[in-house]
Amino acid sequence: MRFLILLLIQVVVLISLFTNLPALAATVNTCSPGMVMISGGTFKMGADNSGFEEERTGENVTVSSFCIDKYEVTNAQFTEFVNATNYVTVAERPLSKEQFPDLPDEQRLPGSLVFQMPKQGIKQVQLLSWWHWTPGANWQHPFGTDSSITEKENYPVVHIAYEDALAYAQWAEKLLPTEAQWEYAARGGLDSATYTWGNQYSAKKANTWQGIFPFFNTKADGYVGTAKVGSFPANGYGLYDMTGNVWEWTSDWFSLGHDNKAHSVNPTGPNKSFDPKKPTETALHVIKGGSYLCAPNYCSSYRPAARESESPDTGTTHIGFRLVKNLN
Repeated sequence: MRFLILLLIQVVVLISLFTNLPALAATVNTCSPGMVMISGGTFKMGADNSGFEEERTGENVTVSSFCIDKYEVTNAQFTEFVNATNYVTVAERPLSKEQFPDLPDEQRLPGSLVFQMPKQGIKQVQLLSWWHWTPGANWQHPFGTDSSITEKENYPVVHIAYEDALAYAQWAEKLLPTEAQWEYAARGGLDSATYTWGNQYSAKKANTWQGIFPFFNTKADGYVGTAKVGSFPANGYGLYDMTGNVWEWTSDWFSLGHDNKAHSVNPTGPNKSFDPKKPTETALHVIKGGSYLCAPNYCSSYRPAARESESPDTGTTHIGFRLVKNLN
């Protein structure tokens, strides 16, 4: 009798499994290790009340299910890529005479843009004067030749130009996210919230600048520069550092607002870029998420809706990336 009861239970379990295969398939995470599956949906992209014209909303933007990296790409991961491919980043290459014909040879040395806080006592500076072209600065030497990423293997890789991110993506058999994918994932299910965690700003929720930028940082969040990935709470989808820490590349060209994406499915952005603040630059990609340099008095881009334009050949101490995989 006991044997018959056990046999009956097994039969019931098998019938249940076979009749629920579609439901089981829908819940299985088919993403690679280190990635999170984001179920597709429709959301309101951008923000109409932020005070930033470039964030004008697009209604009913729909994305299909996809996988996205749980963390920003780290120094350790980028090291693995470079060791496997011998890839040389844009910041590690001399500036070409064709692209910069008027530069003397000593200014063609490989390098990148490094943030430097104004000297103590200075109370007023010219906009963007905190960025300094630094020979020898690159992903392995974030602040110049005397710096290194030793003991920072799990920090986000920086000084990454768009070309570098694409090269890594091809090697990893992944893609740079579209802006719609990135923003949908960053919201973590809180589609109407200002931040990835809700509507109230908190220094403890993301790696941002506390104090008056660029003159002093109170370090209320525990960091002055970048933080190890995962140092702050995840959003509702289990993703870390979707705002703050470092800006992240997307595949979209930059244009004002999201009118061109309204009522669309899996939008990929405009066919060409334009930013009225940079009228002479014709190839600008969208970066998202803000960084450790964003403060309430400057930038304030540690919000899912926030966006900036960036030249694809520029790497800095506050730009990194993460990748996606489409599921269909």
